[in-house]
Amino acid sequence: MNILSALIVFENLHEVKRLCHWGPIIALTVIGVCSSMAVLDSIIWYWPLDTTGGSINFIMLINWTVLILYNYFNAMFVGPGYIPLEWKPETQQNTMYLQFCRLCQGYKAPRSHHCRKCNRCVMKMDHHCPWINNCCGHLNHAYFTSFLLLAPLGCTHAAFIFVMTMYTQLYDRISFGWSSVKIDMNAARHVHHPIMPFSIAAFASTLFALGLALGTTIAVGMLFFIQMKVILRNKTSIEVWIEEKAKDRIQYYQTGEEFIFPYDLGSRLENFKQVFTWSGTPVGDGIEWPVHEKCNQYTLTIEQLNQKQDKRQRSVEYRVVEEYNGACCPLGKGLNTFFRTPCTEEPRIKLTKGETILATRGTKWWMYGDKLLKEEQAKAGVRFRGWFPRRCVEKCHYDSANNSTGEEKKEQ
Repeated sequence: MNILSALIVFENLHEVKRLCHWGPIIALTVIGVCSSMAVLDSIIWYWPLDTTGGSINFIMLINWTVLILYNYFNAMFVGPGYIPLEWKPETQQNTMYLQFCRLCQGYKAPRSHHCRKCNRCVMKMDHHCPWINNCCGHLNHAYFTSFLLLAPLGCTHAAFIFVMTMYTQLYDRISFGWSSVKIDMNAARHVHHPIMPFSIAAFASTLFALGLALGTTIAVGMLFFIQMKVILRNKTSIEVWIEEKAKDRIQYYQTGEEFIFPYDLGSRLENFKQVFTWSGTPVGDGIEWPVHEKCNQYTLTIEQLNQKQDKRQRSVEYRVVEEYNGACCPLGKGLNTFFRTPCTEEPRIKLTKGETILATRGTKWWMYGDKLLKEEQAKAGVRFRGWFPRRCVEKCHYDSANNSTGEEKKEQ
């Protein structure tokens, strides 16, 4: 109902323009190719009107397609939810715990962040996803994660149909010699006369669809596990980075304090129910959140302000120890780096050994930051900002007394 009302009312007609982007075009093309080929191959392999099994197989296939598209379009058009423009807390005193957004001319509510692509402050922002051409946040997190689950399941079913179709259709057409294998696509089938012919073009199309289905299963399946990991901890990808910097700040200054993530309710089930509900609407209004008993609504925002005031934490300095060519999915940097590449339109930056990077955020396998340039380049307005593999850099440790690195200290 959410997606229908969004389309019928046309409250925001510009939302339909989200379809005119390379991300949705590729995603819907893959869904269309895999679904249509699976329907055609299921007719060839297991005609649904002949047996109960064929009918169940066909109904399940249609069911996967409907559920995938339902959750995909909801994730795109329902959106993450946005903080109202010029928003401020009811109590004026609480503004001291919040950051002010100059673009939205209002304060950022707890867990919200400004998205440069959407040009709005997003409720419980996780990331901006190019595949739905929208942010993943408070209102659409469940739809987005459900899509990430259903797509691999549907593609697995489709891949099984593709394999069985090719096996049954080629079984009587393949002859093996001492040093050759011959496939006669014109040979008659002995067991079954299919409703549709299985030609060379059909074989090539099925093989292509099988590759798409397997690739989607692996890639989207990895994204699903990443999302479930943060959901079960009631975090977002951005908050994981904030927590990492908070612990690093405490360790650096030896404050002795214990950082407690305020939104982890202590139970994976309770954290899960904050996002997934029977009604489809997540818990909360996107501004106030249930928190740990030792925390308050502004625990994390206060930590963000502390990190913003601490220059060292705002831009952590890293030295490049391994070169990187700027590839989106680098094969030579490990499987985790390859499969967990950030799903964002933000650029990658090339790295050369010895360069210095100021990192501002990141994930377990990737980091985002600015490359420190020579003085003449900086004056000319040259700027290199983007993502790079975490394994290519190491943190520069500075001694607070003489501002020397740990290695220099050892040499002294």
